[in-house]
Parts: sequence; C-alpha cells; structure tokens
Amino acid sequence: MIALFWILICIVAYTYFLYPFVILVFSVFINLFKKYENNTRVYEPEVTLFVTAYNEIDFVEAKIQNSLCLDYPKEKLHFIWVTDGSDDGTLEALKKFPGLNVYHENERKGKISAINRGMQFVKTPVVIFSDANTLLNKECIRAIVNEFKNKKTGCVAGEKRIIPLNKDNAVNSGEGIYWKYESILKKAESDVNSAIGAVGELFAIRTELFPAIDPDIILDDFVISLRIAQKGYHIKYASDAIASERASVNIHEELKRKIRIAYGGFQAIIKLKLLLNPFRNTLLSLQYISHKVLRWAIVPFSFPVLFLINLYIITIQPDSVFYNYSFGLQCIFYLFVCIGYLLQSKKTSIKLIFAPYYLFIMNLSVILGFIRFLKKSQPVTWERSIRE
Repeated sequence: MIALFWILICIVAYTYFLYPFVILVFSVFINLFKKYENNTRVYEPEVTLFVTAYNEIDFVEAKIQNSLCLDYPKEKLHFIWVTDGSDDGTLEALKKFPGLNVYHENERKGKISAINRGMQFVKTPVVIFSDANTLLNKECIRAIVNEFKNKKTGCVAGEKRIIPLNKDNAVNSGEGIYWKYESILKKAESDVNSAIGAVGELFAIRTELFPAIDPDIILDDFVISLRIAQKGYHIKYASDAIASERASVNIHEELKRKIRIAYGGFQAIIKLKLLLNPFRNTLLSLQYISHKVLRWAIVPFSFPVLFLINLYIITIQPDSVFYNYSFGLQCIFYLFVCIGYLLQSKKTSIKLIFAPYYLFIMNLSVILGFIRFLKKSQPVTWERSIRE
C-alpha cells in the first residue's frame, strides 16, 4: 500500500509539476542559445479559413465580420463553411455574404464527417480551422503562416482565450487559469520539439498532410494534429494567433463539455496507440505520454485512491507524522473543493479559491468520461455546451 501511495504521488507530481518544469527549463535554454535567422521574406501563401457550423445562427454574422477584418490579402484568403444538418437559418444567413463557399447536406453526421467532406474542396496549401463561435485577432493568419516558413512544420496551434462576462465565478476563474497554464506549457513544448495537440477553436495544417479521420472521432483537432506529428512534422504554437470565446455559462455545462472531451481522450489513446511506443518517436512519445496520457488515464483515478490509501495508512500507523500531514493536506484540498462548490455562483475577487474546485471537476469529468467510454455511449453528434 505504501509503495502504491508513493508511485501515485510521483505520477501526480510529475504530471502537474515536474514535466512542465523540465519542459520550461529546456525551452528557456533553447531560446537562450537559439540562432535567430534574419528572415524578412514575406510569406503569404493562399489560405482557406474552414468553419464547420451546426445551428450557429447566433454567431454567424459576428464570425463573418470578424473573418473579413483579418489582416491578410483578400485575394489570398478563401472561406469554406460546412453547415451539414443546420436547420435554424445558418445556411440562409451565410448565403447573404458573397465570397463564401458554403456546403450543406440535410443529414447531420458529426463534425469530423463535415471536415472530411469539406476538405475535398480546399485548394490552398494551408487550411485554417476555426469554430463558428470563436473570434480571431486581426493578425492571427500572419502569425500562423509565419510558422509554415519552416518546411518541417506541419501544423500550427493557435492560443485559446476565455472571455468571461462574469470574471468572479468558478467556471470563468478555473477555465481561465487552466488555459493560461496550457498556453505556457504548449509554447514550451513547441520550443523544445512539438506542441502536443491543437484546439479546434484555431489551428492550421498543410493541406497535403490532412489525414482522413474515422467518422467516429470526437477530438478531431487533437487527432488530426498528432497524426501529422506522427509523420515527422512539428506542431508549432503561435501565441500571437488568438482565438477568443465565452466561458461555459455554469459548471454543469462545463462538466458536460469536459466529459465529452475525456471520452474523446480515451478514444484518442486507442487511435494513437503507436505514439505510446517511445522507440518509434522518442521525444514526441514522451511528451505525449507526459502531457496527455498520464493526465487522462492515471492522474484522475489517483486522487481518490491516494485518499483511501492514506486513510488506511494512518489507521494502521496512527503515530506517523508524515502520513497524518499528507492526509490533512488532502482534507484541506477537498475542503476548498467544497468551498468552491458553495461559492461557484457567487462573486469573489479571490479567484484562486476556485482552482481546487476546477481541478476536481476536471478529474471527475475524466472518470465520468471513462465510464461513458466503456459504455460506448458518446454520440459523434452532440449538443454544444451553453456559453455566456
């Protein structure tokens, strides 16, 4: 029991602290000794902004106006929208804007099927994927294509930011902290070798590298980007390419979203099983296992097991100072989880008070997502989470 306790402690510490620290240190050293090329060559390939939309009438106009204001030569920027299954007026709204290539089928088969179908119409060397409810900063396309100057770059991940209407509640505080942490980690991974995955709100690939994806895939962005990395190309992180979206309206909606993501995570582990072999692509595999696999497959289950083992140890060794302290710290953590739960809809300026609660929700969603994965009960078509 004691050995298992320490194994789990080491895994949790490695996943949340040691791995990010090591990657950050390597990133700093690489940037210190990196030879910067004075490459002033203007690189403006033709690009396609690709949006899949299912019943996004509330966001269509804002998304298009935002897209038309992007700083990139108009003759080199193309737009593709795939609206399969939409019946709320999304298709009709898009037809009001000239210059858009809109493809529609009445049957809704899921996002990845829409992507697979729409990609046959992409004729540009670079395709940028973005969500309909996401707004992009003006310079994002230039920031993305700049990374493609390097022929070994196969995918570019943008930065996701949360726009809170209510900055003081649990969802906004927790999600904001989480994405800042993820952004720092992905930037460091990108500096060292390759960022692990991309977010669907904003990422780009070389069109020729697009891998046909199974239609049952949930995390299309993650699987597409990692499949490209498996081919020997890098996923670079463009922190100046920013996608902004509203936070989930409440913790229930956020939990619903994260359960779906967790289901997709377990699915991705199976689909990307070759990446679990460090002898095929050592550095990429180690990054993938450290950043995603441990966080999805082991760490969430470690928390309740650690609590129960610790309780057992202090029961048989009541005089053990260390294990009593460690159990006390766990109790304090769960106390803050309860406080976060009670204050989730209240306004407070102490945002860090929600960090334990959000961490708990993240790990709970993985456990629930795993149960759903075992039951195979996640449809490829889902209702999006309600956002502010």
